[in-house]
Amino acid sequence: MEELLLTGNYCLKSMKPPDLSKTSKTELRAYFENSFEINESLFTGLKDESVFNKCPDRLRLPLIFYYAHTATVYVNKLLLAELIKERVNFEFETLFETGVDEMSWDDTENYRMGGSFKWPSVKEVTDYRQKVRNLILKVIEDTPLELPINQDSPWWALLMGIEHERIHIETSSVLIRQLPLELVQLPRDWKYGPMSSGSGVVKNTLIRVDKCDVTVGKPFDFPSYGWDNEYPELKVSVPPFEATKYLITNREFYEFVKAGGYTNQEYWTEEAWKWKEFRQANHPTFWVCTKGCKGGCGGVLGGYSPCRPEVFYGGDNSTNQRSVNGSNGVNNGTENAEYRYRAIFSVIDMPWDWPVDVNYHEARAYCAWKGPEFRLPTEAEHHAMRDTERDSSLGAAADIIYEDEIEANVNLVYGSSTPVNMYKPTEKGFHDVHGNVWEWVEDSFNGLPGSETHYLYDDFSSPCFDGKHTMMQGGSWVSTGDEASRFARFSFRRHFFQHLGFRMVRSVNTDEPLPLRLVSTPVFVLGLGSTKHQLNIKSAEIEKVFVSSTNIQYHYDTEQHLHEITGMQFAVTDHNYVTQLKEICLNSMAKYNTGRKTAIHFGCGPGRLAFDLTAAFDEVIGVDYSGCFIDAAMKLQAKGSLTYDNQLPLQKGAKKAKTEISVEVKLDDKIKREKVTFKQLTWIPNELFGYDLTVIDMTDRVSNAKAWLVRLWEITEPTGVIAVVSSTDWNKDKVEPIVGRRLAHLETVVFDYLDGKGAEKEAMVTLWKRRP
Repeated sequence: MEELLLTGNYCLKSMKPPDLSKTSKTELRAYFENSFEINESLFTGLKDESVFNKCPDRLRLPLIFYYAHTATVYVNKLLLAELIKERVNFEFETLFETGVDEMSWDDTENYRMGGSFKWPSVKEVTDYRQKVRNLILKVIEDTPLELPINQDSPWWALLMGIEHERIHIETSSVLIRQLPLELVQLPRDWKYGPMSSGSGVVKNTLIRVDKCDVTVGKPFDFPSYGWDNEYPELKVSVPPFEATKYLITNREFYEFVKAGGYTNQEYWTEEAWKWKEFRQANHPTFWVCTKGCKGGCGGVLGGYSPCRPEVFYGGDNSTNQRSVNGSNGVNNGTENAEYRYRAIFSVIDMPWDWPVDVNYHEARAYCAWKGPEFRLPTEAEHHAMRDTERDSSLGAAADIIYEDEIEANVNLVYGSSTPVNMYKPTEKGFHDVHGNVWEWVEDSFNGLPGSETHYLYDDFSSPCFDGKHTMMQGGSWVSTGDEASRFARFSFRRHFFQHLGFRMVRSVNTDEPLPLRLVSTPVFVLGLGSTKHQLNIKSAEIEKVFVSSTNIQYHYDTEQHLHEITGMQFAVTDHNYVTQLKEICLNSMAKYNTGRKTAIHFGCGPGRLAFDLTAAFDEVIGVDYSGCFIDAAMKLQAKGSLTYDNQLPLQKGAKKAKTEISVEVKLDDKIKREKVTFKQLTWIPNELFGYDLTVIDMTDRVSNAKAWLVRLWEITEPTGVIAVVSSTDWNKDKVEPIVGRRLAHLETVVFDYLDGKGAEKEAMVTLWKRRP
């Protein structure tokens, strides 16, 4: 496999990230190549080419996608930053652009273009990766380097691609770990951690942490790459608490399994029990028994069970059936053991002193089993368990990832977890607060106060600020670069599997509110509506732990705003917003002699403009980030009418009425509902391209308007017209610095309209065309 996959050297050793205040091109090149090579080397653990087309998880895509995906992200981001002028392979950069973040554990199997879709060959993808590698090396060589590199630097795009690849080194390793054992092999020099350390782990005591203040987050000027959710710094007061000295081990969790923890609904939340029943889970997913437990693979592997005697005892695949000390597991008395353990490439004897790998639901159930006072730590409490962290003003030296010898199981020093007592504890007595496995914490994933999205990857974090993503801290054995940083803030959905465990905590003073942040903002999900946030924890002043989502787009995703935008679009008035906007767009197209084949409307709301444009175009796309708005548009398309609460006064001086008004789109000669396709998107993907008219109509209500504006040139035909619409100050002078190198300004048109509340407003339309 090495000959087929490697575009450079075989490598399993991670290097430090560059200090962006004083880095060199040589160091940047080395860090890039290190990332690229580790990722490719990981995939040499697949038995043959056919495995790349297998789907290890029914909620994910086949492995060929992840092998290609990281390379496409480099190209997509470097193009946005204008470090490159042309693409490498637009077909690949579209096909492999976007992965999966499923909404629930019972989503339908997710295969791009259907389960029978034929993906490119491994060789084709390797050739593509080679071209991308060569291109990036040329970019590094040819681009002037100005220090320091920060978020305003085009070089930020390169660091973004590198750290994105390092995230996928970790997530791909989890997918490989879910494959049937006969489809994987030990890569060269892969080394598992020792089974035990010293005299072993006998007791997991609780250690008290006194009341303290901690700093969460990262200064904007810190000299390393960071994801948007890591900024800025936040001071938090932490009441006294107790936490287990070690991560919960496989031995400890076995007691929960043996006590019937997976059969007692009392310990599980409503959401968790539904997941447990659906998955028919009887034990942690990376434990192996002989009872034919349900697996979670997809496609042709859908019926696979990891819990079969031939897997447990070795069978014909004994080369992967090894204990960590190198002897064959079959000869170590494992025939009498109830469970064995699935490491990434092997089934081994149960490492009882290693941390258990579980999802949030399982971790929370274990805490409930131990007693109502037990819970998972909060993000701030996790920081309180760490060593006194160096002041961030020291620069790169303040971060653990820059140390020459890191006292933690990170950076692929081992290809597995290690005993929870193997590495020295923090000054407060806690082991593995960095590395080994990630730790679940109770906080919802959310931006810190004052955080901002970045235009190159506006949708990296913010769509996950939905109350359905729970945070994790500390990194794992395969975490490298930013993932292993003290500042790392990551999350997954509660049913997600990762190299991820937990420790238990209980409050000392229950009269004080927890240093906890739970997202309270309702989020509309297509097909489900606005779902309630389940509370999984108790607090004396519970209202103080609820915060709003820092994704401002979710605050517009409500029934109230739907009624307002519907009234604005469909109100019968001489100053109707959509009627005037449509006239401006069509007049400009006639004036500048553009085509009439396709049109796209970003910020379509319930779809009035998209429907109206069907009279002039063969195909129309309506796009909005709001699930509530797209749901209304699709219902309007299906039924031809939409009922909403009127927000307009019945007459001048009257109070607002809530009279239901039926809004109808009639299927006549002018409006062809079947010509419209509605999409809920949080960014502009490569699959959208080739439009004669591009209208962006939501600059006033997105987190980062630049992220939406910067790609308009590429999705619009050379002869097409682009209309940037705003009711605020997005005039030519504000738009041009973002698009001016790619687009030429044609004209600006201003018009008056009535908004959804009946207030008189002014809209500004700047019209643009691609530069030759």
